[in-house]
Amino acid sequence: MSQLHLPPLAAETIFHIGRLPVTNTIVNTWIAMIIFLIFGLVLRHRVSLRPSKLQNWCEYFLDLLLGYFDQVTGDRKKTLKFLPVVGSVFFFILLSNWLGLLPGTGSILIGHEPLLRPANTDLNLTIAMAVVAVISSHIFGFLTVGVFTHLNKFVQLGSLVKSIRNGPIAIFTAVIEFAVGLIEIVSEAAKVVSLSLRLFGNIFAGEVLMTVIASLVGLLVPTPFMLLELLVGIIQASVFAMLTLVYMSVASAVPHGAEH
Repeated sequence: MSQLHLPPLAAETIFHIGRLPVTNTIVNTWIAMIIFLIFGLVLRHRVSLRPSKLQNWCEYFLDLLLGYFDQVTGDRKKTLKFLPVVGSVFFFILLSNWLGLLPGTGSILIGHEPLLRPANTDLNLTIAMAVVAVISSHIFGFLTVGVFTHLNKFVQLGSLVKSIRNGPIAIFTAVIEFAVGLIEIVSEAAKVVSLSLRLFGNIFAGEVLMTVIASLVGLLVPTPFMLLELLVGIIQASVFAMLTLVYMSVASAVPHGAEH
């Protein structure tokens, strides 16, 4: 009986560009970026007042996406402001997940390593996207409510200084608020961890499942599991995008009482 080879946690290096290692997940990432680039150029060339079928489909999906985003932001202006980041994250994760189901993924070898591997099974990529999502939320916060107002959501040094004049109760309250602000800073790091590990864990588990099923049964039996992975790809892209949208909406909201 042949031994079952499960994919390792770390992406495999297939070649080097100078000293830069190129992994099989990077190859899938490049393929997704090339597809988006070609699709964007073709769509831009075909945009007109009399839309083609391609433009109609794109406008339909865009309206659908804007409707879902509006349910989170409650404001179309905010939705349009967040759309370039959140929409790009959604479609990139979705396409990357679906590319992992293409024939040849995991079976086409260069040397002893597979050429293609789902991009989101690389923890480096999911962490990078999570960092971009969290940092983008703070950038929108700075631009919307101001730098000091946004920073005051975390560490309220001003109230701590002013409370010295107002007695021990005010000092105690200010210290508690300062401690809560430090906890909020820790929660920002927790956002990165939760976003990245959730996406990585689900996609990596799907890759392991498909590897096991494909090695144990024939060609047609894994088809239902592939359909399930298509659904999982949509769900994970939606969860990541919606959480990013929530972070941006919360960061750009004016703190309670700040308007006074």
